[in-house]
Formats: sequence, structure tokens, C-alpha cells
Amino acid sequence: MRPREIIAAIAVSGALLGLAACDSAKSVDSNTGATRAVDRAAGTNTSGAYPAQSDGTRANPAGTETTRALDRAAGTNTSGAYPTQRDGMPGNPPGTAATRAYDRATDSNTSGAYPTNNRR
Repeated sequence: MRPREIIAAIAVSGALLGLAACDSAKSVDSNTGATRAVDRAAGTNTSGAYPAQSDGTRANPAGTETTRALDRAAGTNTSGAYPTQRDGMPGNPPGTAATRAYDRATDSNTSGAYPTNNRR
């Protein structure tokens, strides 16, 4: 994306969050519109207004959307939603995807996944 498109996207996102925060047509609960807007944007249930977005439910596995995105990108299990990505599991050797990539590039064993590589 070009800088102009990025700025326009940020402006639109800010405007939408502002409108969502001011939305009083929905049912009133003990939290503010701003908290509910954050819940809608982040996929969380801080306000208590979105129980289906609570961690561990069928529609929303453990962790936040951000930590699950980190887990998918890095091959980790920070969120708890990807237990098969824990270190040492059959599908995931020790270390993170980043440390294993470093080990392959430098012929080292920082991650512990390549014990036959030259040690540094």
C-alpha cells in the first residue's frame, strides 16, 4: 500500500471506532461504549457484553486474536490455542520458527532442533 492509502485506511478505522464507541442503540450494560468498541475491534470480552468472544469458547480459542496471530506466524503456543505447536511436539521441534531459521542459515543449534549442526 502507498502511504496515502495507509493514512486513509487509518482515518477510516479511527472514524469507525469513534462511531462504534458512540453507539448507544445497543443494550446498555455496566461498561462504556468505548470498552465495547475495543471488544468488537479486538475480539475480546473485557466489557462482558460479548460472552461468545471469551477465551476458550468454541468460537474463540484461548488467547487473544493478537497472540493467536503471533502463534501462527512464529510457530509458538503463547496463546494456548495451538498446543501442537509447543516445543518438542512431533510436529514442532524445539525452538521457535525464527530460531530454527537462524540455525539453518548459520549452521548453529541455538534452538536445540539441530544437534548435528556445528556448535558456536
